[in-house]
Amino acid sequence: MPEEASAPRPFAVLGAGAWGTALAVQLARRGRTVRLWARDPAHAAEMARARRNERHLPGVALPEGLEPTADERQALAGGAVALVAVPSAAFREMLRRIAPCLCAPARVAWATKGLEPGTGRLLHEVLAEEIPGARAAAVSGPTFAREVAAGLPTALTVASPEAGFARELACALHGGTLRAYTSGDLVGVELGGAVKNVLAIAAGIADGLGLGANTRAALITRGLAEMSRLGRALGGRPETFMGLAGLGDLVLTCTDDQSRNRRLGLALGRGLPPAAALAEAGTVVEGAHTAAEVVGLAARHGVEMPICEQVSRVLAGERTPTEAAEALLAREPKAEAS
Repeated sequence: MPEEASAPRPFAVLGAGAWGTALAVQLARRGRTVRLWARDPAHAAEMARARRNERHLPGVALPEGLEPTADERQALAGGAVALVAVPSAAFREMLRRIAPCLCAPARVAWATKGLEPGTGRLLHEVLAEEIPGARAAAVSGPTFAREVAAGLPTALTVASPEAGFARELACALHGGTLRAYTSGDLVGVELGGAVKNVLAIAAGIADGLGLGANTRAALITRGLAEMSRLGRALGGRPETFMGLAGLGDLVLTCTDDQSRNRRLGLALGRGLPPAAALAEAGTVVEGAHTAAEVVGLAARHGVEMPICEQVSRVLAGERTPTEAAEALLAREPKAEAS
């Protein structure tokens, strides 16, 4: 039977944090069979009993058709599409865990935004190493989990080098108050989702220091220039960085306190040392792990990223937020387009 005529594939959403849960809820609302995998069996049992994820997305009911589980084989049964929603530091481990459970050709998407800590690899590169030949796609864009789960209007991007796989995922997510767009620029979409987290820390630092709206606007604009320079060097398309996964996600995370990266920056700007600011966050802040990797990646490609560099130095304890701001202001004048 042709694939187009087959019954819709189930989805395995791997990671029961707020974002994974919100995506699972959206897929179930659109009529898809969804298994939401949690690492902790007690957490999965609690969600199955209460029909809510009170640990990470309180107050949101789990729709019919969404089954929590802590068994990855059960989650991936029936040729399910894997949608990974774990932190970037756990991405490779998650792939190794699910690789024996996948049916060929494996379909693996991810909603993780970051670079692999320690290697600076984009996540599609990690996938190619761990599950060669898998169909790959990234889900990104300006989205807060709670707003998606609440049914507030949202737009996001599904990127894949295989147009058919991008359409499959977009159609599964699209509907109700969520609009899904497709892209063939996997590198650009991945990079936008990673770099914007670092820039959101910068915006938070500036606001924590009380530097004003002018500074925030300048950081967003010049941060977009940094993102675009690195993206072009890696083969990303310029238009991607002006779209949902670039400018859209950047504005969202730099301007709203729902962003954990922005909140981390606010804490740093108010004077908390990096370790204390991260402890106060109480959860994974992707930009804190990504900053050094972005700077290293930029150096390898000869790309100048002064804002990201200063964020990395603040996080490493090499500069105070005030010193970082002074270093940026002391830079020589240049043409804006450079």
